[in-house]
Amino acid sequence: MGAPHPTEARFPAVPLEAGHYESFYIKACHPAEPLAVWIRYTVHKRPGAAPTGSLWVTLFDGRSEGPRAHKETTPEPLARGGDWIAVGEAIMRAGIAQGSVDGAAWDLRFSSAEEPLFHLPREWMYRAKLPRTKLLSPVPAARFDGTLQVDGRVINVDGWRGMIGHNWGAQHAERWIWLHGLTEEGHWIDAALGKVKLGRVTTPWVASGAVSLAGRRYPLGGPGRRLSVNEQPDRCDFELSGRGGVRVRGSVSAPRKDFVGFVYADPDGSEHNTVNCSIADMRLDVERPDAPLLELTVKGGAAYELGMRERDHGMTIQPFPDG
Repeated sequence: MGAPHPTEARFPAVPLEAGHYESFYIKACHPAEPLAVWIRYTVHKRPGAAPTGSLWVTLFDGRSEGPRAHKETTPEPLARGGDWIAVGEAIMRAGIAQGSVDGAAWDLRFSSAEEPLFHLPREWMYRAKLPRTKLLSPVPAARFDGTLQVDGRVINVDGWRGMIGHNWGAQHAERWIWLHGLTEEGHWIDAALGKVKLGRVTTPWVASGAVSLAGRRYPLGGPGRRLSVNEQPDRCDFELSGRGGVRVRGSVSAPRKDFVGFVYADPDGSEHNTVNCSIADMRLDVERPDAPLLELTVKGGAAYELGMRERDHGMTIQPFPDG
């Protein structure tokens, strides 16, 4: 059957009796300043109920007291015509993302020469019930242009660097981490790590994704690959490995004031606290058998997200319900 279509929305085909969540998301960062936007078009469907759509907009500015976050929920999300997804009047399609909520609006164009990144190592995993979360990046590295308006502030987006992701499933991982960084030279990493609950057992960390160096991709993670993680709400130190002997050691961090926190709900009503910073600092050491050690740095433009069950993390959670 081949690889899944990277921008095809899955929610229209979900049976009424099933639960489902889905997200198309943009992360775009100023090329020189700690300034970024994170926009999500999401679908949430409880078993036996019709899906609802939400729009999430967060502006990160390292020179301010903290992120500016907005969210609105509306019935009947759509996947129509050439649109990847439409929530209310907001749309995302090839090369275009437009929309507005109370307090924020965006009109963005994006371009990329990158092929989609499929995080899961086997095509059949996108069709099977397990894993319950499916993840890919239709555009793992992109240029963004256009305008943003957040709380009366108008921002010109000119050559911002970022990505577009797409995930869906019946249940979030028990715990997850998402990492993304794109350097000025065009090197990038897009990696997800998760712990999955199977009955009463929670698995160790499992990683997926890739690091791209001068256009050559090295898959990361997979069964039996070396992996170590030391995660905190505002910092993560990690070591990932992949096929061909590639190994990535890195860290990502940001001041606590620069994180936004949201509640993410599963279709069954259970919840995670999720914290995200899209203006984090990232450092990577990349080892390959056929090349010298490569040191990569992203200053004020990397993404670090941690999804967790605990609530005693000390991070501020926005007052928006989910589900």
